[in-house]
Amino acid sequence: MDHQEVLIGTVGRANGLRGDVVVRVRTDEPEMRFAVGAHVRLADRDLTVSRSRWFKGSLVVGFAEVTDRTAAERLRGAELFVDVDPDESPDDPDEYYDRQLRGLCALDPAGGRLGQVTDVLHLPAQDLLVIEANGGEHLVPFVGDLVPEVDLDQGTLTIAEPGGLLDDQAEEAR
Repeated sequence: MDHQEVLIGTVGRANGLRGDVVVRVRTDEPEMRFAVGAHVRLADRDLTVSRSRWFKGSLVVGFAEVTDRTAAERLRGAELFVDVDPDESPDDPDEYYDRQLRGLCALDPAGGRLGQVTDVLHLPAQDLLVIEANGGEHLVPFVGDLVPEVDLDQGTLTIAEPGGLLDDQAEEAR
């Protein structure tokens, strides 16, 4: 079975004396990816989650292989990965993993090519699609009114009424 490597977090500062670290979460499912017993991978080794908790809005994680603050400090900046089944999807049919959206071709309602999704930004108010189009990057709110259709099988998503969303000249004229 094929697997896809997915970035799930970046290690931040050490927290406490037992080797815990603050993790900058890069996954929609931190409770699953950082559950006790879960395995994550650094560039040079595997780690096993021994504890995790939310503290003041940050995820604090302990690994069985990291037992003191000095070892935790050496991990700062390391990226954490897991292997996932590329066909894995969220339970809700209207939800998508970032990895499923990156690379999709953005189309207008008539099927004309507008650009390509290069990233997904998760902001407090809403998620934004980063679309490379017309020689630049443009942010499109990922809401049903603006993105009414996502077709993973075809590798496309439709942007309704793109108007000035993907047009630098329209923005400059304002």
